[in-house]
Amino acid sequence: MVPEHPTFLEGRSPRSGLDALADDLGKVLESVGAHLGTVYLLAPDAEVLELAVMKGAPRDFIRPWERMSLATPMPVTDAIRYRRLVWVGDEKEMARVYPGAALVMPYDFTLAAVPLIGTTTVYGGMFVMWAGTHSCELSPVERERLIGAATEMARGLEKADRQGHRLRPGLEPRVLPVPSMQPAEVISAVTDRLPEGICGLDATGRVTFVTPRAAALLRTLPARLVGSHPWTLVPWLNDPVYEDRYRAAMISQQATSFVALRPPDRWLSFELYPAPNGVTMRISPAMVEAADIPVQAPEVEPPGPVCDADLTLPTRVGALYHILHLASTLTKAASVQDVVDLVANRLMPAFGGDGMALMVADDGRMSVVGDRGYPPHLREHYDGLPLTSPTPSVRTMVTGMPSFFSSQEELDEVYGAEIAVDDGMASWAFLPLIASGRSVGTCVLAFARHHRFTVEERALLTALGGLIAQALERARLYDAKLELAHALQESLLPHALPRLPRLSAAARYLPGTEDMDIGGDFYDVISLADDTVAAVVGDVQGHNVTAAALMGQVRTAVRAYATAGADPGEVLARTNHLLVDLDPGLFASCVYLRLDLRRNLACLARAGHPQPLMRLPDGRVQVVEVPGGLLLGIDHSVEYPHTEIPLQPGATLALYTDGLVETPGVDIDDALADLATELERVGDRPLEEVASTLIRHAQQTSHRSDDIALLLLHLAAERWTPTQPRPSQQR
Repeated sequence: MVPEHPTFLEGRSPRSGLDALADDLGKVLESVGAHLGTVYLLAPDAEVLELAVMKGAPRDFIRPWERMSLATPMPVTDAIRYRRLVWVGDEKEMARVYPGAALVMPYDFTLAAVPLIGTTTVYGGMFVMWAGTHSCELSPVERERLIGAATEMARGLEKADRQGHRLRPGLEPRVLPVPSMQPAEVISAVTDRLPEGICGLDATGRVTFVTPRAAALLRTLPARLVGSHPWTLVPWLNDPVYEDRYRAAMISQQATSFVALRPPDRWLSFELYPAPNGVTMRISPAMVEAADIPVQAPEVEPPGPVCDADLTLPTRVGALYHILHLASTLTKAASVQDVVDLVANRLMPAFGGDGMALMVADDGRMSVVGDRGYPPHLREHYDGLPLTSPTPSVRTMVTGMPSFFSSQEELDEVYGAEIAVDDGMASWAFLPLIASGRSVGTCVLAFARHHRFTVEERALLTALGGLIAQALERARLYDAKLELAHALQESLLPHALPRLPRLSAAARYLPGTEDMDIGGDFYDVISLADDTVAAVVGDVQGHNVTAAALMGQVRTAVRAYATAGADPGEVLARTNHLLVDLDPGLFASCVYLRLDLRRNLACLARAGHPQPLMRLPDGRVQVVEVPGGLLLGIDHSVEYPHTEIPLQPGATLALYTDGLVETPGVDIDDALADLATELERVGDRPLEEVASTLIRHAQQTSHRSDDIALLLLHLAAERWTPTQPRPSQQR
């Protein structure tokens, strides 16, 4: 049974609401036996999730995902988008479904995510994590408790919302402390008798207890060890691999171990036994074959005491995770806007930034390609500045050297108060964007409160600047190619369909390639005479510039043969000869019709193309059976027979490419019947609305990977009158 949940707002402030949310999370973890959990809240003005409450691990563990777009592929975002529980049974499934997240968290665990949905509003999501020893299947009891708890949380959030206090995360996410365990003197006496050393680490990885034997093996005073991270205090443990083993133990809640060399030649074994509130680490001498090989001890001085200001920053392996996470996401960035969004949604929250701007050099001037957290007038101020301007952004771009300013006073000392622009920020990092050895721009990361940049953080931000630069250069090249592709596609498809007496036409083209509006599908309507019109829909193999260029040749050939008076079968035969002679290595399908408006007669020919649909005046939809030949471009000798069909006044013909009906795993006949049903349902509406509805229907019912071209022709009910003017006279 789901534990009782406290009411979120019962005369409380929104901050108290977070406390209630934290109490709920703790009870959920206890009820399902999970050791780690988070609650995200959805920003009401953006498609962004913000971490509100977390329990079971240090904040550093989840820092890359403190703030993320709903488009980010993660279990909790999928749970919200699809409004259902999402279950990840093991690390293999995590790597298969969420490879980017698995790259950063390559540990053995199980996870469930559930949405927090009110009556009409989605408020956020929650995920909980179990140890790697948990079953790969979620039990019915656990499922019931999670869904029940999410429902209760959503009710509390909805009540707060209705009272005008929509719950929002604070400036910092609420990370609930894990209860610490103070060692008793008797335990200390017992462990002192053991031949191996024993250390106790809390949930954040800091030493809480150490035996004299452990301190001796580490060659460090016990007083120095307590309160510090072993991998930052002990020089020869200062390796990300060792900290990673601690993280693996905490997340998977399974014992792990590693062997490390204590200079010059002593190998030590470290065994880690985790619990939700920390890790017990056993240290003992290890028998390693390589121990006989002399190893030079590094000339490294032990680091000084850890400063309080540094304790909230990512540790060394955490810094590497930031790089891995941002690198894995930046590889998916196609356009410049994608890069801007990823940097804003990943880099800013990871370091607590409040403002971000990406700037590039463009014809001797600075161009702001994207920003977040800044008012519009500041973008206008910096956009177009000459590269000779004495500003930090320009200087970083020109010199390729990063700059960090913890206060306005530090900035004024270098650049003078006269060039300062009031941006409402207190600290700044100006990062050079260097790709292929040259500076291509500047990334500005700003903080509303004073921020001290440590040496580790400066190095990390500078390294991330290089990743951003490479992604930005790829994106700018992509955008340039995309602009060229758009221009090519627009030049190859009709700018407008001709206005014809008694005949209405509507067309749609939708590319199958994500973010690339170009492909090989095409359509055309050709006015042949006062009473005759031709129409064609075709599909050239491929979704790239080559396919689009060949599509242009096919469309031009069809138009030329049609205006020369060839019948439909002859038009396709001649176009086929052309493609075979050109030998482009691509094939094309096509359906061509010639419509006699005087006699209400359509003549069709088909080359490996889907059968057209016809909606009759009474609303019934039927498939137009047109015998066809092979695809165009295969064989010179292929013939294409034509078929004549009567077209009743008030009827609508639908010509389309296979992208409208083909879906992986769905029978083509079922998909065609589904399209016919939709055309029957909406066919009485205006033709433009019908075309848009059919396209939306295809997008909602399938995972498209192919282009779509759709051409609708509607024959008016009135009879043909030869006195009607030609289209050119109707203006």
